[in-house]
Amino acid sequence: MNRSAAWAVYLPVLVFETGMGAVLPVAALSAVDLGASLATAGLVVALLAIGQILGDVPAGAVATRLGDRRAMLVAACIAVVLLVGAALAREVVVLGGCLLLLGAVNAVFTLARQSYLTETTPVLKRARALSTLAGLQRVGTFIGPFAGAAVIHLTDVRAAYWLAVGTSAAAAVVVALVPDDVAHEPRAVSADSARRVFLDHRQIFFSLGLAVVLVGAARGARQTVLPLWAEHLGLPPATTSIVVGISGGVDMLLFYPAGKLMDVRGRLWTAVPSMLVLALGFALLPLSAGVVALTGAAMVIGLGNGMGSGILMTLGADVAPAATRAQFLGIWRLFQDSGNAAGPLLVAAGAALGSLAGGILAMAGVAVASAAALIRWVPRWSVHATPATRQRAREAGLLD
Repeated sequence: MNRSAAWAVYLPVLVFETGMGAVLPVAALSAVDLGASLATAGLVVALLAIGQILGDVPAGAVATRLGDRRAMLVAACIAVVLLVGAALAREVVVLGGCLLLLGAVNAVFTLARQSYLTETTPVLKRARALSTLAGLQRVGTFIGPFAGAAVIHLTDVRAAYWLAVGTSAAAAVVVALVPDDVAHEPRAVSADSARRVFLDHRQIFFSLGLAVVLVGAARGARQTVLPLWAEHLGLPPATTSIVVGISGGVDMLLFYPAGKLMDVRGRLWTAVPSMLVLALGFALLPLSAGVVALTGAAMVIGLGNGMGSGILMTLGADVAPAATRAQFLGIWRLFQDSGNAAGPLLVAAGAALGSLAGGILAMAGVAVASAAALIRWVPRWSVHATPATRQRAREAGLLD
């Protein structure tokens, strides 16, 4: 992939995710301003994630039909329209509908950029490319709330949506200005094609797919356990935000080293340690009784998550068949996003049963189980794994 094409993926990701990061914290607030109860506001926020899950499989069909880069462009343009609708909404139903569709559009944008990088990046640099993609997504999500807070301070809550309108439009312009590295011929997509892809590769989905769900659940829970335990300790919201921000900062430091290690030594070298360190962070969290111990546990959680930056996208790229890559990755992301949604629900279930600590420790168990599932089902082959595989790769012309 040439440098201009890389910018067509990486820069739009950073810009687009900054806007999404600005919107997420204010979705509930804007719903309350429109007259929603706290419970309804929570549902409005959840519609973003629900829309993404609902959009994962159709996103594969869209990327197959339009091509990966064009799908990114269309998704960014539609996101602009939906964000304008959210900014101008005067009823909760309209706001919720815009956020639901925005989640589906985000699924298209996310899948298309993953599929595009998978196709245009050399295999021996795949993990670095995808971990960088994941890292920039996290950077954008980290910056977004601060950028949103700045514009809200100048006007009102709706300014965050207008900021996201601008970032989505900017992302669309960047994608539009850079030509495709890969020629794309439009392909017809039948109604049952996703079903056929699933059935053809059901062995992978029922094995490695289980590991994907478990990893997604552990990662999804990390965004819930920190604020909930901080609330349990009676810490003020500002302190909680700082702790979460420190965890996110540690998370962002490791995306390129993680990708390089995966390329050089193999996927398991980061995947398994990542989940075990994440499990350790979860286990330490209920033992924390003050802000210092909480911050330490939060940093361990951020470290564990950062160590595995891009691992699920890389594994999906490794096993996706070239002929039906986008549709396969759509199903793959459905597993991943379902896990992300399940993790916070498991923590909430523990809290509802009277033991938040029990719910957090259960997620530590899920993280350990995900490490075991990865050991069991992740493909072992890597051109750098052993002298023998390195020699075979050299003979095949994959290495200089």
